[in-house]
Amino acid sequence: MEHLQKEFLKILADYQGIIHKVNLIYFRSEPDKQDNFQEIVYQLWRSFPTLKGRDKLASWIYAVAINTSISKIRKDSKLKYCDSIPDFIAAEQSESNENYHKLVEALYRLNEVDKSIMLLYLEDYSYEEISDIVGISASNVGVKIHRLKVQLQKQLNN
Repeated sequence: MEHLQKEFLKILADYQGIIHKVNLIYFRSEPDKQDNFQEIVYQLWRSFPTLKGRDKLASWIYAVAINTSISKIRKDSKLKYCDSIPDFIAAEQSESNENYHKLVEALYRLNEVDKSIMLLYLEDYSYEEISDIVGISASNVGVKIHRLKVQLQKQLNN
């Protein structure tokens, strides 16, 4: 059991950035991000002993993080969303980060599945990998990505 725990903690240390990216896209407040981070780690730990293909750890972590985040949003109707980046982030925003913050704003406006697809696309996952993680066909992923790119481009040009 101790060996399994050490292996899990190493993987978590190596891949925790994925969890932070998912939290950035799905949650705005820091307490919600922290709560969800803990829930994702718990879900990862629960499923870790039965994980077979350790060659695709990033895909597994994305799948668990995305599904856990979507479940939390659906369960927790108390979460409040605003239409803009919180003031403390906006205050730190510089011109060099302006495009990044505009993209994050645009991503916040997408539904849960579309957020997942675009996050994985921006991380350079193939249509097949996105298909496996999100649970839709690769051709549907391609259609959705095309439509989402058009939609995001319109939002970013406004």
